[in-house]
Amino acid sequence: MAKLERAYEDSAVYLRRVWSANRDVPIAEHVKAILRALDRELGEAPDPHLLEALVDAYGRPALVVPPAFDETARGALTQLRARGLTLALVSNTMRTPGTVVRKLLARAGLLDVFAHLTFSDEVGVRKPATEIFFHTLRRVGGDAARAVHVGDDTILDVDGAQKAGLRAVQVVGSAAPAGVTRAERTITCLGELPAAIESLEAHD
Repeated sequence: MAKLERAYEDSAVYLRRVWSANRDVPIAEHVKAILRALDRELGEAPDPHLLEALVDAYGRPALVVPPAFDETARGALTQLRARGLTLALVSNTMRTPGTVVRKLLARAGLLDVFAHLTFSDEVGVRKPATEIFFHTLRRVGGDAARAVHVGDDTILDVDGAQKAGLRAVQVVGSAAPAGVTRAERTITCLGELPAAIESLEAHD
């Protein structure tokens, strides 16, 4: 077990190096990095069936102990979609792959509100890189000047979106954001998003 824990930690060094360049890799590469730390030969050419089973096991913990979702999200997003807005998700995955996040969203009743979902492990690029925003805009036929990105991180979500030409709404929770936010609007929960979008539209 101690050797496996060290291998997991070694894989984190590899992933941090990739992520620091705003890049990403498929979840199978996470597993291969762990295998290489255990046995380089095994990690370089793992049995396909073994790799498939390990990838499945690697992503399963989030399904067993799912994260909490904003209870106001479904109502707010449904309201925005009813207004005719196209909704898309742009997500930096960490150890949980996009395939698993889709299942979590479906469980929470949120999957069907999105016209498109972009996950960094599937497209190879991470926020705040502008490419991930441009990729998503192309997928939904969107225009950066009319698009609004919603997220909680000042660098990834606010700065990244604005560099791509989008406006940003920052979810700050119950506390004020650390430092000075450059977001066009701030909200404490997604339930406040329809009003924030309406306010932005009023100033167009």
